[in-house]
Amino acid sequence: MNEMNNEVTIINYEPQYKEAFKTLNEEWIKTFFTMEAGDYKLLDNPEEQIIDKGGHIVFAILDHEAVGTCALVKMSDEPLRFELSKMAVSPKAQGKKIGYLVGQALVDKARELKAESIFLETNSVLVPAIKLYEKLGFKHMPISDSAYDRCDTQMLLTFND
Repeated sequence: MNEMNNEVTIINYEPQYKEAFKTLNEEWIKTFFTMEAGDYKLLDNPEEQIIDKGGHIVFAILDHEAVGTCALVKMSDEPLRFELSKMAVSPKAQGKKIGYLVGQALVDKARELKAESIFLETNSVLVPAIKLYEKLGFKHMPISDSAYDRCDTQMLLTFND
């Protein structure tokens, strides 16, 4: 995976960007909410909690710097289901369609892996994020239990291939 948009390149997880995964996400979470135990679990240990369990993380690279990221966390094998999680774009890089690029890269990855669906959780105050998820094909679903206090919106993208 090496997709480009002008000067932005989307790459798969590399250990050198581990800290950027945490920093980019902490920045937006602390702006709108409070960091929770589930955040620290994924952000402090992305390899163990996401990659080693069959998930994927991508980064948007601009001028040799990670300015965006998103994770695909495996939820189950049979059927194969993922959660789209920890999408973050640096404020200095917003307006370059980076959220769409990292999101689409992971939707494409899930489709390539023959996943049944991708689930996500968000908050209704994050209107631009919700519009982005809708653009990626996610549909609103009834809210069920969440590990996050801030979650008041859940969405699902089902593949019909």
